[in-house]
Amino acid sequence: FAQAPKTETPRLDKREANMEKRIEHGKASGALNEKEAARMEKRMDQLDKAEERAKADGVVTKKERVRLEKKADRTSKAIYREKHDKQTAQ
Repeated sequence: FAQAPKTETPRLDKREANMEKRIEHGKASGALNEKEAARMEKRMDQLDKAEERAKADGVVTKKERVRLEKKADRTSKAIYREKHDKQTAQ
């Protein structure tokens, strides 16, 4: 069996792409106003930076993967909350 290199995070990459689409859809539909969208994009940038730090030493350990997944969980929930709150783009 061929294993993926220890620095690849395909599950997280897929989740990040999905969250980016959700943010874009929220902006397009008006469910996210500009301030909310900017805040969610900032959270996505923070997730990207955390991923880069985890990859920096050449290995993403199981502990780092768990930490990244939890950060992604929190970001995903925040996107949901912002899209479904009473605020909308005017």
